[in-house]
Amino acid sequence: MQKHLSFRPQDAAPFVQRLTQSAAAIALATAVMFGPVPAAAQGLFAPAVTVNDAVVTNYELQQRARFLTLLRDPGDPQKKAREDLILDRLKLDVLAQAGIEPTEEEVVEGMTELAGRANLSLQEFLNVLGQNGVAPETLRDFTRVGIAWREYIAARYLAQARPSEEEIDRAMGLSGSGGVEVLLSELIMPINAQNAAQVEDIAQQVSRITTTGAFSQAAQQYSATATRQSGGRMPWMPLTNLPPQLQQVVLGLRPGEVTAPLPLDGAVALFQLRDLRETSGAAPNYAAIEYAAYYLPGGRTPEALAAGTKVANAIDTCDDLYGVAKDQDPSVLDRETLAPAEIPQDIAIELAKLDPNETSLALTRNNGQTLMLLMLCGRTAEVNAEASRESVGNALTQQRLGAFADSLLEQLKADARISDE
Repeated sequence: MQKHLSFRPQDAAPFVQRLTQSAAAIALATAVMFGPVPAAAQGLFAPAVTVNDAVVTNYELQQRARFLTLLRDPGDPQKKAREDLILDRLKLDVLAQAGIEPTEEEVVEGMTELAGRANLSLQEFLNVLGQNGVAPETLRDFTRVGIAWREYIAARYLAQARPSEEEIDRAMGLSGSGGVEVLLSELIMPINAQNAAQVEDIAQQVSRITTTGAFSQAAQQYSATATRQSGGRMPWMPLTNLPPQLQQVVLGLRPGEVTAPLPLDGAVALFQLRDLRETSGAAPNYAAIEYAAYYLPGGRTPEALAAGTKVANAIDTCDDLYGVAKDQDPSVLDRETLAPAEIPQDIAIELAKLDPNETSLALTRNNGQTLMLLMLCGRTAEVNAEASRESVGNALTQQRLGAFADSLLEQLKADARISDE
């Protein structure tokens, strides 16, 4: 990112002027080159919203709405397009005053990165946009503003956003006085030889989702866990509840981003980060986790699930499972005390959702033929350095920069003159 401190709004071709030029200027230029502008076109390029002295045209609203629809952004695309373009105008005004403009190389790189999320080259992505009535300049403007705004927020607030060593200690639970909690959504699909190709294709599509609404719809449609009814949404949980490997992955996400597909025993899992926050209460790491697994034949058949539910309702602690398994083959019951990194990942993920003495019937074994009743017996707290200081520090910085940006935009919007034409 380059900062052009000598940049002036009246310079030859700044991107601010390109994005905010008036409908009259567009109509005049078109008339000079091609003759009078048809009435329909004049209406298309007429002002739709005025933000201070900047104009958002009907054409821009139409283009952004189509673009958001292709990105599967939740909600009404027309309303979202209007809100986003108003915020863009406010951002552009600030960027013009700061003299920040991304280079052409940076814009192309940003466009290419966005295309890559759909596993497409930039040209392939532009072709898809064109087939759906979205002009290349719409993607370019969207990318240009986003890059410049992130640079401005970092330049203005980075010093304030960086956590101290003590704050990182607290976030990692090393001081015993604080921690980090994450808000995740999950989508877990069983996989076997018959459905492997289909599941892998769906998982790749879901991994490219960037909005919570789209992920929620996918979870309701494809997930096999109990959270599918709520769109895969999980409650706030301490970061340290998650398996160490998943902690690193989650800390690398921005809100809205989705993990790559994670292979589990007989399943594929994807997680979306919805939010991250610091907490004042202690967030201990764990040296060991004790759990029990009781196995029932029948997999996820109604009969097996009913039997599993009956057992779960009849027990209060892991010790009670010994009575349930009495006189049965010893292989029907496992009880383990393992370090977090040693626990099979699908079990570790499910245990992260449980409090001591809670149960889950989400997992299977033996290619889906055996249902697992999983029960968390307890966790042994101890300092755990699996989450690196750098990862935690970066996650806290990004969370704080996002909060600063949101606060600034709220203030700019409150002070702005905004009117529909």
